[in-house]
Amino acid sequence: MNAEESENRFISSSEAKEKSRSAYYKLLESAREGNMDCIRRGVYAKMEQLADAMINLDVVVPDGILCLFSAWNIHGLTTSLPQAYHVTIKRGRKIRLPEYPLIELHYITEALWELGVEEQVVSGYEIKVYNKERSVCDAVKYKNKVGIDVCSEVVNSYLALFNRNLTLLMDYASKLRVTKTLEKYLEIKL
Repeated sequence: MNAEESENRFISSSEAKEKSRSAYYKLLESAREGNMDCIRRGVYAKMEQLADAMINLDVVVPDGILCLFSAWNIHGLTTSLPQAYHVTIKRGRKIRLPEYPLIELHYITEALWELGVEEQVVSGYEIKVYNKERSVCDAVKYKNKVGIDVCSEVVNSYLALFNRNLTLLMDYASKLRVTKTLEKYLEIKL
């Protein structure tokens, strides 16, 4: 890991203890002075990191996957900015969330949890996010929660892409049980 990568990471108290006792005490002193913020027990971040467009997702929500508005934003499928980080975790799992940044959890069965997951580097953080096709299917699946206008915008933006994969899209639609609804959208748009 180079110096630039370590500058853009959240710091855990256990990592600081492994380096040395003085590094651990410097971390605690920095938090007391207000230069760092304790976002979760044992996890600290600099104020600039919290103001960034992305968080170190794996530290804040271990094994979390960005979904819905967060994924649509990363893929450029929507113009609306997410008010919180939308993160999917396995159903039945308990997570203690920090007060800031706002994180909205979505629970999903284990069978569908890893469907369409890809890793990307966003603002220097390596994160897991659902791919474009899975994100479009999620928009259709949760159209009543997110709104018909947002769903329509996501589908239209996806269909305008040059590198769209309709075969993969329909495969995911079948697994997520939104084939009929998605076919109606595609009939109108194509």
